[in-house]
Parts: sequence; structure tokens; C-alpha cells
Amino acid sequence: QKMTVKAVKMLCTTPNVYTKVPDGGWGWTIAFAFFFVEALTYGIIKSFGVFFNDLMESFDETNSRISWIISICVFVQTFTAPLSTVLSNRFGHHFVVMAGGVLISTGMVTASFARTVVDMYVTIGVISGLGYCLSFLPTVTILSQYFDKRRSLVTAVASTGECFAVFSFAPAITALKEQIGWRYSLLSVGVLQLSIVICGSLLRPIIIKEQEEVKAQPPEEPTETKYMLENEQTRTSIESIDSGVEITTSPSNVPGNTKAEQKSEEPKEHVQILVENNSTPPEPKTKLLDFSVMRDYSFICYAFFGLFATLGFFAPSLYIIPLSLSLGISKDHSAYILSAMAIAEVFGRISAGWVLNKKPIRKIYIELICVVLLSVALFAFPFASEFWGLMTCSIFFGFMLGTVAGTHIPLLAEDDVVGIAKMSSAAGVYVFIQSLAGLAGPPLAGVLVDTTQNYSSAFYSCAAGMVLGAVFLSLVRPCKAGLCHRQQQCAEESVAEVVPDLPDDFIEMDIGKAENSGKGCDGT
Repeated sequence: QKMTVKAVKMLCTTPNVYTKVPDGGWGWTIAFAFFFVEALTYGIIKSFGVFFNDLMESFDETNSRISWIISICVFVQTFTAPLSTVLSNRFGHHFVVMAGGVLISTGMVTASFARTVVDMYVTIGVISGLGYCLSFLPTVTILSQYFDKRRSLVTAVASTGECFAVFSFAPAITALKEQIGWRYSLLSVGVLQLSIVICGSLLRPIIIKEQEEVKAQPPEEPTETKYMLENEQTRTSIESIDSGVEITTSPSNVPGNTKAEQKSEEPKEHVQILVENNSTPPEPKTKLLDFSVMRDYSFICYAFFGLFATLGFFAPSLYIIPLSLSLGISKDHSAYILSAMAIAEVFGRISAGWVLNKKPIRKIYIELICVVLLSVALFAFPFASEFWGLMTCSIFFGFMLGTVAGTHIPLLAEDDVVGIAKMSSAAGVYVFIQSLAGLAGPPLAGVLVDTTQNYSSAFYSCAAGMVLGAVFLSLVRPCKAGLCHRQQQCAEESVAEVVPDLPDDFIEMDIGKAENSGKGCDGT
């Protein structure tokens, strides 16, 4: 969670130091930056359906081949998530996000000059896809570090940038295409995405310095006084206890020498512990990426949820305009449907953040309910046959998509999944696993459309993936509860094995001292 000193020096960025998670402060600036990063990454990806028919006509390609553009982009974005985590831990979040903004803009601008669909695969798919990963993941990770109690609400509200982008970009790009064509429109989008560099420059590292003295001193003083009392009692009968104590027991259990030695030995252990606590943050950073989360069954189930749920994240927004056009709806009204979906997603994200911000609620169960309802929304699309029916389905889908899309990555920070300590590495591994579905989702839907000659089949494939995701999400909490129970049993067993050994030594010594002191009292 903390930036290393080397990274801070390299970036010439002053870290924000707090004694606890601020739940605000510079975090509001991070949230503001995340809003625009969302708008210029996922907002553009979801608005790319506006170019779908233009690309099919220009390159004379099928649905499935055109859909590979976004598919490769999403795959590269998610597949390189561990690389994003490594680079962020090594060089800092703000440098990585700025580099990502340059890559995104370069890919989009170059794509506007593409002559074949393969050129689009390389420019938008690979170059911009890598930039999307480097821009999005570090921003959401550092935002989670600035907030604790308000994390769900702030992340959900900040992530609405994606929705506002779809709402505004879809009609704007449609109108712009009619004036200057799709190539110059794509060029304009690429230039606009260069502003991600500004957002990246606002990201500042955060350091949480805990109060060590309060934790170390109180428990230590009572033990010292106990040992000192024992020394005083023993001295009443034995003048020189050094040799006797050293022969019969270890100095770690009984203070055998003097009070000065007692003070010099006990605090030393605790000083070492405090130094280790202060030096532990850089040590995980040297690992750069921690794959130990893969041993957590609850995380594995959550990763499979993300894998299958991703099938339903991108294809609907990609195919909603072709579906509406196939039903005889005009281009303008089709763009309005996509915009309505985006606005509904805004309310969904805010509502989910507000609900998850409530204290007594088990967040993982709220997420499960939202995923089930999202599956219902996907199944409803094929039954729409005219404008208002499709508009209703889009609004319902957009709202439920907002509840899931805005919370599934920040939910990794909850104790039901992996916790905030492993959030950075878990997010990289989680998004990496999602890459398979990001690669297969849109082309699978495209193949179904080409085979059945019906756009409704694309939504069935999305719904099937979302149902499987709901099944794995329902297993997260039981797996976590079982893991915690096993860890408690192991801890109790280890304590039961270790504790009797030392106290037996100590009790025998105390009995010996009591007998000696008793004899001394009787003899005097």
C-alpha cells in the first residue's frame, strides 16, 4: 500500500503521510482524477459500438472480425494487469498512469489512419489496450488506499465517469461522424484521451504511519513489574541469584541478572519488532507482485465470478446499437438507447455505493443479488421488439450493470475476499484472470450472431456467463468462513503445543523459588 522511498524520489512526488486512513484529504483529488480516467478509458470502450457499422462497411468485414478489435483491447487490458501492478509498485502510480495515457492516445490516433482491420487490432487492440490497463488499475488501487469507511460510496460515485462518457460521447460522436467522418472522429477521441496524463499527475502516494509506542509500552510495563517483584522476593533469601538462575533456566523466561539487564533485554525484543514493522512495507514491494492470494479459496471463487461475469460487461453495449438497427430503429434513436443505458448506470453505481456504505450490511451478498438481477436483465433483451421495449431493457440493464461494475474490483478490499492489505496484488491477478473472458466474450457473441443471423443470441451468451458468475460469487463467503475456521483451529493447536513447554519451565522455577524463600523465612 505504501510507496517506497526510491519511487518517491524518482517521481519527485511528496507522499501524503497520515496516522490512519484519511477517508478524504487528497483522496478527493484522486477521486476527481479517477472520474475522468474512467470516462476516457471504459467510457470510450463502451462507446466504440458507434463505430461498429462504419468499420464493417469500410473494411468489408463480418461482425465477429470487427468485434475482435474490442476483444483484443479488453484482453490486453486485463491480461497485462499484473504488469501494471509491478510497474506501479516499482515506479509509482502517477508515472504509470501518465505513460498509459500516452499509449492510449497514440493507439487511437494511429488507428484513425488504419487501412485494414488487422491495423485496428494492433493500434486499438494492443497499444491502446495496454494503455487502458496502465491508466485504470493504478488509479482505482490508490483511490482505495485513501478511503476506508467511505470507500464503496466514493469509488461508486467516481466510477460514474464511465457512464457520463457513454451518455455524452455516443450522441456527440454520432453527430461528429456525419460532419467529418469516422476517421477524423476517431482521431479527435485519441487527442481527447491524452488528458489522462493530467489525471495521472494528480496521483500522490500515501503513507500510513501507525503509533508504535502506544502499542508497545502498556503491555510491557506490567510484565516488567512482575519480574521485578519476583527478583525482590528472591533477593530476600538469596543474595546472589545469578549463578542459580543461569544454570536452571533460560534468561528469556526469568530475569536472572539484574534489573538493568531486564530493562536491556525485554525492550530490545520490542525495539526489533517496531523496526520490523517500520521496515515491512518496503519488503513486500520488493516482491512487486504477490501471487499468494491464489491459495485463498475465497479469492479463487471471486476470480471465477469475474471471469464469467466479464462476458456480460462489454458485449451488450457493443451490440445494442446493431440490435436496435436490426429492429428498424433509426440511428439517432439507437444512440439515445445507449445514452439511456449510461444514465441508468450512473444511478446504479451511486445506489450500490450508498447501500454498501451502510455498516451492518454484508457487501458480498448485496453484490450477489445485483448479479442475479443483471442476469435477468440480459435475458430480457431478446424479448424486446420495438423502441420502448428496448429502451426499458436498456435502462434496467444499465442500472444493474452499474451496481456490479462499480463495485466488483473495490470489493476485493473487503475482508470477505482478500482485504485491503493484499488489494494491490489481488486486483492485478483478478483482472488478469478476467482477460480470458474479455478475449472470448465479444467474438463469441459475434460468432453466434453470424451463425443465427440474430443479434439476440449475443445477449443469451452474456446472460449464461453472468449466471455462472453468480454461482461462483455465492461460494465466496462460505469459502472464506471455512478458511478462517481452519486458521483458528491451526492457531489453537500451535498454541496448545507451544504454551505448555515454556510455562512448565517457568512454573517449576517459580515453585523452586517459593520453596527456597519459604525455607529462608522459616529459618530466620
